[in-house]
Amino acid sequence: MTRLIGHSALLVALFVAALGVVLAPIGVKRARQDLVRAMYSATYAMFALVTAATFAMIYALVTHDFSVGYVAQVGSRATPLFYTIISLWGALEGSILFWAWVLTLLSALVVFWNRDREGALIPYTTMTMLSVSVFFLILLAGPADPFTLISPTPPDGPGPNPLLQNHILMGVHPPLLYLGYVGLTVPFAFAVGAMAAGEVATDDWIRLSRRWTLGAWAFLTAAIIAGMWWSYEVLGWGGYWAWDPVENASFMPWLTATAFLHSVMVQERRGMLKLWNLNLIVATFALTILGTFLTRSGVLSSVHAFGEGPIGMYFLVAIALTLLVSFALVAGNSEALASEGKLDSVASRETVFLLNNLMLTAFTFTVLVGTLFPIIAEAARGVKVSVGEPFFNKMSLPLIASLLFLMGVGPALPWRRASKEVVRRQLLPPLIGAVIAAVAAIAVGAHQVYAVLTFAFAAFALVANVREYVTGVKARMTLRNESAVTALGRLVGANRRRYGGYIAHLGIIAMGVAIAASSTFRREYEATLRKGESMAAGGYSVKLLEVYGREEPQRSRIAASVAILKDGAEIGRLDPAMNFYPTSQQPIPTPAVRSRAWGDIYINLMAFQQDGSNATLKVIVEPLVPWIWFGGGIICLGAIVSMFPPRRRSAAWMGARVA
Repeated sequence: MTRLIGHSALLVALFVAALGVVLAPIGVKRARQDLVRAMYSATYAMFALVTAATFAMIYALVTHDFSVGYVAQVGSRATPLFYTIISLWGALEGSILFWAWVLTLLSALVVFWNRDREGALIPYTTMTMLSVSVFFLILLAGPADPFTLISPTPPDGPGPNPLLQNHILMGVHPPLLYLGYVGLTVPFAFAVGAMAAGEVATDDWIRLSRRWTLGAWAFLTAAIIAGMWWSYEVLGWGGYWAWDPVENASFMPWLTATAFLHSVMVQERRGMLKLWNLNLIVATFALTILGTFLTRSGVLSSVHAFGEGPIGMYFLVAIALTLLVSFALVAGNSEALASEGKLDSVASRETVFLLNNLMLTAFTFTVLVGTLFPIIAEAARGVKVSVGEPFFNKMSLPLIASLLFLMGVGPALPWRRASKEVVRRQLLPPLIGAVIAAVAAIAVGAHQVYAVLTFAFAAFALVANVREYVTGVKARMTLRNESAVTALGRLVGANRRRYGGYIAHLGIIAMGVAIAASSTFRREYEATLRKGESMAAGGYSVKLLEVYGREEPQRSRIAASVAILKDGAEIGRLDPAMNFYPTSQQPIPTPAVRSRAWGDIYINLMAFQQDGSNATLKVIVEPLVPWIWFGGGIICLGAIVSMFPPRRRSAAWMGARVA
């Protein structure tokens, strides 16, 4: 019954979504509001039907209904309830179902919040989202059907991939990623809707989609950070980013979405970059589809990727259609996309935004080439080619340093043009901060060129961005006689978009410094210890207390109890472990991490004697790693602040700012 309900709901949802796609152009062309409202109702119905199918799948997982194909693939009676539920997105078919649910939810919300707006923009925007939904529902009705019948019904299943049930972050990272990926469908739909409706000359589509874009960007940021943290906490290598192809797949749309968020400000302020912004948002959406293809088609070898799937060709066709239709619409609206303004001076904020966009685009292209080249080379020549970390670091580090520098120049320069005196006055304090940071970095042992540049340009950007707050707070304290805290809160509230952006900049600066420090000053130590023996590790002593085992319903666990000592005094205990799953031939490591603001002590159990007499431990001391996670949170906070409308400012305050 569960299988029948779920499968039938998806089939009906496909029919309803396709009907909505047909109703949209007819309703608009014939000015039939009843047909437009019927399309909106179809969007709500589609969401309800996909929700029913999703809950049917969750029910099948929880009740261990192994007659359902997806449950037989990922379910197990021994798997804890939490991991049973999140196995919904643990394999191909379930992840597509969850994707479709998020997409239909966002489609329904877009309709609900814009249903009374006149004109053709919202109907065509809804039609675009329904069209994307049709694609995913076709997958669920055909090659990625999660409700296939298994007969005879097996008594049990293998359970989720061991890597996906080894850490709680697997309950966080995929939903955030889908909210980010799918969320970027909304600004794409608004862009296509604006082109189809002939309303692209106005900025309405940008204004209506701005919060959606910021929200999706924030979710994607959080997803990338959560994925880095998951890799750090689970894989046992002590790192958080390896330029893995699937990591790259999520990073590329983040880069183009970041460029879009910056360049739309130029369009709104100066009427420039209209064509560029449309192409950026189309590219961003296409990259989310490409990322899904890379993850689920089986063309990549990655710890993140699903096994070989039957849907690769469907995604390639979807990418081709997306680009073909989008660029045809762009060409058809070319006259309306002419720039209204022009670049008045090299020394201006517009120039910085243009350079920022060029750097982000070059970064995206670099990651795209490095990710796809092995696939293309193998398809063309039948030879496996590896593009690894050295290539990405060599190509990306100059771009990262340049972006940090521009992050400080942008807030310092005004729109249109800046005089030489303004440039000197605005850039001198950040330059002094950069020099001090570079000298300090060299003094403490940072000798790699790009590490020194990262510290220097991070200081440059920090001074420039913090000064924006200091200047605004001082002005409010003088004009309004407010306290510093009150002035800061009201300053941000009066221009949330601007200062929210600066908050996000501070988060990126924190991440940049933390990544540079943890990479430059990382130290590794490894030794085989008997009970009671210690090893020195970067100013600490690590003492093996015991090796013990524990049986759990879904796995066996071997752990080492380790004491961390500083100057002979115990400051903490950790329990690095190996987990053995019946479906995995290799143990899954669970490192233990002691985090403090100044850095981490990361311990991994490498080997052990079966009698528990000794164990081999790998200890990694990594400065400032927690600031990677904190920095990611600050970035998301900045996005959230920017999403909300500003408080109304008084005439006196506005006059003071203009003067």
